[in-house]
Amino acid sequence: MTRIALIDDHESVRLGLEAACARSDGKQVVFSGSSVIEYLRWRRTGGGAPADVVVLDLTLGDGTTVSENVTRLVSDGSSVIIHSVADRPAAVREALTSGAAGVVSKASPIDDVIGAIRAVARGELLNNVEWASAIDGDRDFADAQLSARERDVLRLYAAGLPLKAVADRLGIAYSTAKENITRVRVKYVEVGRPAPTKVDLMRRALEDGILAEAGTNSAEAARER
Repeated sequence: MTRIALIDDHESVRLGLEAACARSDGKQVVFSGSSVIEYLRWRRTGGGAPADVVVLDLTLGDGTTVSENVTRLVSDGSSVIIHSVADRPAAVREALTSGAAGVVSKASPIDDVIGAIRAVARGELLNNVEWASAIDGDRDFADAQLSARERDVLRLYAAGLPLKAVADRLGIAYSTAKENITRVRVKYVEVGRPAPTKVDLMRRALEDGILAEAGTNSAEAARER
């Protein structure tokens, strides 16, 4: 029996999915609610083992982000399917980067959703060709349009070097290196990919292939710390 949790702030969507799961053999909806916080509270207060598959709305009305929600659910032991409309490619990519197994459009037939649940329960990732195309077409998300200098500073800083060492390596003033990192953070915020911490900057650099340019930077950083 596949244990399923449905998290969507539209009750009508949840009711439709519940009915479809009830008609499908081997599926049990163990939770239906409007937020991940509500689901995790249910888990802590006797809900039992984590759901095998969580069907999660891309955008909930409680102010949480999709990356927060997916990370919490995956860390709790569930596989996550994003159930969404197709007009938020940036948020979709954020969900997939955070560990979601795939995406199913809310415009898809209900049998497709059930099929996706079945596949993910077997440990498979979903084939999201249409979503990949949408993401590739979202140039603002894909490219924060960093300058060459900003990429150089980010590459070294995200690889682990202290900012002073980055400045020394590039032959620039510490204040210039700091100003570049500030501009990088602003640019990522502007395209909906905030990076307030050094770890977040590392994630953005990995996503954008900037760290791939680094080669042996991690070992160099370890020596220079």
